Amino acid sequence: MSRIATAERVSLEASDNFVFQRSILAYHLAAQRVEGRVLEIGTGSGYGIEVIAPHAAEFVTIDKHRPQIPLDGVEFHEATVPPIDFPDESFDCVISFQVIEHIDADREFVREVHRVLRPGGRFIVSTPNAPMSLTRNPWHVREYTAGELASLLRTSFEEVRQEGIFGNESVMKYYAKNRESVRRITRFDILDLQHRLPRRLLQLPYDLMNRLNRRRLLNENRTLTSSIRMEDYSIGEVGKECFDLYYTAVKARK
Repeated sequence: MSRIATAERVSLEASDNFVFQRSILAYHLAAQRVEGRVLEIGTGSGYGIEVIAPHAAEFVTIDKHRPQIPLDGVEFHEATVPPIDFPDESFDCVISFQVIEHIDADREFVREVHRVLRPGGRFIVSTPNAPMSLTRNPWHVREYTAGELASLLRTSFEEVRQEGIFGNESVMKYYAKNRESVRRITRFDILDLQHRLPRRLLQLPYDLMNRLNRRRLLNENRTLTSSIRMEDYSIGEVGKECFDLYYTAVKARK
């Protein structure tokens, strides 16, 4: 299976539209908030680069795999984190979307982000809101509630702004159909193996079922799936029904 084709990496495939539109919103929101030298941790397939780059004096990105797109004007580093291999106070802003849930040493990760930020710098981070997850995702080390993510960020940052990404009626209609589809699949897991087995044993089966489920939802609800746009999502004060937590942590000035 291709490293980029995995269902855990957002793609431009039509069946991913529900997730892609929410994901691209994170970049458009960040574009209004970043400045100076910007670091992105977790470039993924690189679909957010063209959104952020025009708003940064310098844009540096990190990922385990090189994106399959041109990186003109962007400095790319192939690495895993933590640690973050840059000197102290190297960046004005750090962004990281849908990454922290994959990191074992999350507290060290937050500490490293704080270290490479200049005083007054901002860390903009998004991650799935645990109460809205429909099943265990074995690619995730953990998922956070609103309070858990805030507590984690406050281990290094004093100021944390808590927001969430919400969906409108069309988004929630798709979510309801997805929830029912997942329920039909997981009803066969009478031994609750999704929570009993080690994550790594479940990753490929989950990835396959996730991809098949998204494609079936597309085939059965093509108009609904294809019609969802970035504008169908919005940001607001964090709440239980937001799909993603979208937090901004600010490093204290000296």
